[in-house]
Amino acid sequence: MIKTDYAKYSKLSPFELKDQLIAIAQSKTDRMMLNAGRGNPNFLATLPRRAFFQLGLFAATEAEFSFSYMPEGLGGFPRQNGLQQRFDHFVLSNTDRSGVTFLGKALSYVRDQLGLDADAFLLEMVEGVLGCNYPVPDRMLHVSESIIKEYIFREMGVHGLEKEAVDLFAVEGGTAAMAYIFNSLKQNKIIDYGDKIALGVPIFTPYLEIPELNDYQLKQVFIHADPKHGWQYPEAELRKLEDPTIKAFFLVNPSNPPSVKMSDENLVILADIIKKRPDLIILTDDVYGTFAENFKSLFALCPNNTILVYSFSKYFGATGWRLGVIALSKDNIIDEKIADLPAEDQLALEKRYSSLTTDPNCIRFIDRMVADSRNVALNHTAGLSTPQQVQMVLFALFNMMDSQQYYKKAVQSVVRERDLALYRQLGTTAPQDCNSINYYTLVDLENTSRELYGHDFADWVMKTKVPAELLFRVADETGIVLLPGSGFAVEHPSARASLANLNAYQYAAIGRSLRKFADDAYQEYLATSIATVD
Repeated sequence: MIKTDYAKYSKLSPFELKDQLIAIAQSKTDRMMLNAGRGNPNFLATLPRRAFFQLGLFAATEAEFSFSYMPEGLGGFPRQNGLQQRFDHFVLSNTDRSGVTFLGKALSYVRDQLGLDADAFLLEMVEGVLGCNYPVPDRMLHVSESIIKEYIFREMGVHGLEKEAVDLFAVEGGTAAMAYIFNSLKQNKIIDYGDKIALGVPIFTPYLEIPELNDYQLKQVFIHADPKHGWQYPEAELRKLEDPTIKAFFLVNPSNPPSVKMSDENLVILADIIKKRPDLIILTDDVYGTFAENFKSLFALCPNNTILVYSFSKYFGATGWRLGVIALSKDNIIDEKIADLPAEDQLALEKRYSSLTTDPNCIRFIDRMVADSRNVALNHTAGLSTPQQVQMVLFALFNMMDSQQYYKKAVQSVVRERDLALYRQLGTTAPQDCNSINYYTLVDLENTSRELYGHDFADWVMKTKVPAELLFRVADETGIVLLPGSGFAVEHPSARASLANLNAYQYAAIGRSLRKFADDAYQEYLATSIATVD
């Protein structure tokens, strides 16, 4: 490729640039293409999936019983009467199947440990896996919501808050959550054209791109994490949020791509800022929180100001399932802001939601999101599909029933070993941080050059090498796909590698390839230095 090509690619989202890099990486057939660009894990939780499919078989049999006089292939709704007894028989007669055994234990856990109605749970799961009814309630199925709340509270470090004080909206993964939240904040006059929002950067690229769309046209204030201090936010950066013109603060925690959770010190500072700015809205995207030890979400500290987004995609290896939730306290600042809108705006919103109820002003923000997700007019068909909600519940139960957290330890070990494999071959020290979760790694061009060959070489690299060209060269010569850190608002030239979607030996190959490029560049540097002296 010629250098003039790079200008047009520099404006692309890193996830669109990835497609260009993949095309180059695949252009040679004598090697394997290694895509470390996308964070789709190659590990997944199998037991809750086995349980899902076994539950489906049981549910299908139940449906056939309802219309047993009809030809094969036609069934009806499951019968509630005697359902648990028939389920117990199904479990006892299939004890050699791990998924069935898990289902039996799950029913016991829901009844004896969570204190929920076992009959109601079983009927909801059986009907849900069959997908024979619309999602009712549309926001989330009753028992499913109770179970997912328990999971969210545990994994997000929420203590001292009644579960009844929080509502969940089951959505099609974290991406749908983002789209719904941005849209409903705009539709309900909470943010408007030209408003100012803050972003904790580096951050997942869509948070940078959505505010710039014509639909929003928001002004962005960056709250910069400091790589020299473990990618934590300096207090001076966080204190920018005391500016009363900033309407909302959006962040990913643990971060993407630095892959570190916020420190306790950062959390304390933000809680103090909220005391001074009780009107500040926070959106915390905590999809990677389950990879961390003793994780605490901002939602745990500031529930009345915070919208929590959580996705099951990464931890359970379920990106194709599209499973996520939005959590919002019943007592929240957004509903207060809607209630305080000018009369003209109130009338416009009353008209927007008038088809839903005779008193549209009483509709809470989370229910407005549900309606907005289906353009209001299709609110009666809103909601995440019931089979998806069933799989979500089984994932959550799998986690909560694992008292020794064997699965968590296993996935933590997997990504940690991959991280070490890459840096061992690169010849530099793998970043060590008690707050790191190792889902991604950022290979800093300047720091790597300095650690390998000294300060003068690093200075030369920064003056003569263009990071985008290096990414294309890596893809062309080795078949390895990395993403530019700049696409995530990383200030220093760097490459992001996911540590989730390849195996350890392949990360070792990436490390060797990057080292080769460093060695080649060093030889070029030496040749240049000699020529300069001559």
